[in-house]
Amino acid sequence: MEQKTILIIEDSIEVRESMAELLDSAGYQVLNASNGMEGVAAAKQYHPDLILCEIDMPILDGYGVLHLLGKHIETARIPFILLKAKSEQGNVRDGVELGVDDCIVKPYKETEFLGRIEARIKKSEGNLGTIDHLNYRLNQMKNKDVLWDEQFKDIPDRQVRSLRKREVVFSEGDTCQGVYVVLKGKVKEFKSHDLGKELILRVRGKGAVMAYVSLFQGDIHLDNAEALEPSEVMFIPKNSFFHRLESNPKMMLELIQLMSGALVFERERAVSLAYSSVRKRTASALLRLKTKFHDGNPEVLFTMPISRDDLAAMVGTATESVIRTLSDFKEEGLIKIQGSAITIVNEEKLRRMKN
Repeated sequence: MEQKTILIIEDSIEVRESMAELLDSAGYQVLNASNGMEGVAAAKQYHPDLILCEIDMPILDGYGVLHLLGKHIETARIPFILLKAKSEQGNVRDGVELGVDDCIVKPYKETEFLGRIEARIKKSEGNLGTIDHLNYRLNQMKNKDVLWDEQFKDIPDRQVRSLRKREVVFSEGDTCQGVYVVLKGKVKEFKSHDLGKELILRVRGKGAVMAYVSLFQGDIHLDNAEALEPSEVMFIPKNSFFHRLESNPKMMLELIQLMSGALVFERERAVSLAYSSVRKRTASALLRLKTKFHDGNPEVLFTMPISRDDLAAMVGTATESVIRTLSDFKEEGLIKIQGSAITIVNEEKLRRMKN
């Protein structure tokens, strides 16, 4: 049987050495890290079979480690067990919501400790590569974006391109020769109507992958992409892209999940366009932008510059209607407006917007 590797992230030398000795005697290969940042680096480099991580550490605590590892496909799937002393006040429920697989309270009985580790590794092996396992992990990561730029940065024939605002990335009907990954800025994907109208399908930010559906569907782009602001994109030729997928089944499953998620979103959006009011759709568009581009700091209100034409294309209505709706939202104290920038002031009321 292949020897399993366990990474211990623990700032106490005594605890770390004692744990390493116990795991070594049980036949595991052990990696050690004395703080959270070292642990994140080790996990990315070695991809251990399981991570044991102390909650309360200087520099970066256990939750911070879990958050950073959750942003990357390979490390997000590693079973993660928190270590917590009885005297520590860390809320284990917070960890469960972030994707923790288990929590062990110190001091522990050695047989129970080893038993729980063995059980967790066996469960991981049984689920690895299955749709159930993928859905479980993505459920835990539902508020995080997978950074696809990290997955393709070592491909030798990749090409990086800088874009000016409004510069075209690709156009509907053009030959699709590969996928694109946003490295900086924001890019909109949209459909055009014969009358010159646009419907924005998605706004992509750093780490997002584009054109993969077109690549699988055939040889032409199914929609358009254009920079919303000065941006940078990386192009991956289709042969290199498919070769990477063939050598990495986990990435293929991740892509399938992206496709299924996009399908669900488009179905919900079709219902919204048919039945929701302009007020409701405008509120939803603003909240989607906040979900995707807010830095997560609750102390800072979300602000984003966006042209009224682009916002109208997201909402699926005339520009004039969006301008009137934004003016109403401003008077109601839901948003602030300064130039093209919109600041969300009352997120709760936007979420509870009636039709």
